[in-house]
Amino acid sequence: MAITSVPVRVNEELRSLPVVKNIHPVRVVIWGTYDSGKPRVRILERGLRENGVEVICCHCEVWRGVEDKSQVKGLARKAAIAFKWLSAYPSLLYNYLRLPKHDVVIVPYLGHLDVLVLWPFARLRGVPIVWDAFLSLYNTIVEDRRLLGACNPLAKLIWVWEWLACRAARRVVLDTRAHGDYFAQTFHVPGAKMASVFVGAEPEVFPCLDEQPAAGMPPVVLFYGQFIPLHGIDTIINAARIARHEPIEWTIIGSGQEAARIRELLDADPLPRLKWIPWVEYGELSDWLRRATVCLGIFGDTDKAARVIPNKVFQILMSGKPLVTRDSIAMRELVAPGHAGVWLVPPADPGALLDAVRAAIQEPVHGGLHGSLRERISPRAIGASLLAVMNDIGAG
Repeated sequence: MAITSVPVRVNEELRSLPVVKNIHPVRVVIWGTYDSGKPRVRILERGLRENGVEVICCHCEVWRGVEDKSQVKGLARKAAIAFKWLSAYPSLLYNYLRLPKHDVVIVPYLGHLDVLVLWPFARLRGVPIVWDAFLSLYNTIVEDRRLLGACNPLAKLIWVWEWLACRAARRVVLDTRAHGDYFAQTFHVPGAKMASVFVGAEPEVFPCLDEQPAAGMPPVVLFYGQFIPLHGIDTIINAARIARHEPIEWTIIGSGQEAARIRELLDADPLPRLKWIPWVEYGELSDWLRRATVCLGIFGDTDKAARVIPNKVFQILMSGKPLVTRDSIAMRELVAPGHAGVWLVPPADPGALLDAVRAAIQEPVHGGLHGSLRERISPRAIGASLLAVMNDIGAG
């Protein structure tokens, strides 16, 4: 086991599973200031181990307790995070250069700066970088959340930053092919350099819920997530308004960028059957899913909403619960229209959302749904997809 200085964690572990024959790589480094609180990061690491890959983690935790990075408030807190972030790199690089020989180095989310810092040192060791970009800062800040105008000099700087980061990596990984196409077109990246790996879900956190809500109880419609334009929270609220006299209970869990606007909407026209809970712990989400009759994905009409499949969709599918979410090119990479237990509806259409909710409530469910999908989105399957990306580098 490698010895490191605080605050960098370097951990080397070889899983007892047999190494799959005729695959390259056999040893992978996961490097950087990545956010280990994100399921995406944990699933990729676990999935590689479950496919027999030796994984070395060289990591400094910067983002602990920060769920929505765009909502970090106060100059002092921003400065503290920036200092911790930048001061991590000397130790991270020192420890990286001391690591044993490896085949690939993976830079997970949020690695937009990590990949640039690592670039010359990975080249020095002759090791290709796979950057799991996961999202575009430019798209998120400028195009989707509109926190900066496109003509703002900072917006242009963010674009150049991501353009350069794409060139530092041998492969750039996104969560869907549609998202990868956006990167290729926006940052002028050759299509052959792009790859997609679904987000997946952690089955022990989201076990299949075979039991149904108790008979005689009103149906419960559940949404959880950050309040950002992509999610289309107002579409959910408007659907609940249409159904205000129907015996349907609506539960919304979350907060974020649009929370103040949503609060104004609800204060202006209260909905007695809608309950808003600002926050629950990640490990408690399964309990809320268990109580739900129908679960909601996203309904925003932004371009980004059409390109991504959020964590909650995979978690709902892993739990075997009925799902209503917006139809999109990204969702059709995962499920086809008409898939049992999944209702795909037009974006920003509260009437269509409500019709799908009604249909889901009326449709009998025998046992957990999405059996074949649950296997496709398991950590082992996600790890196999990432391993295929890395094998492609070796083949190339």
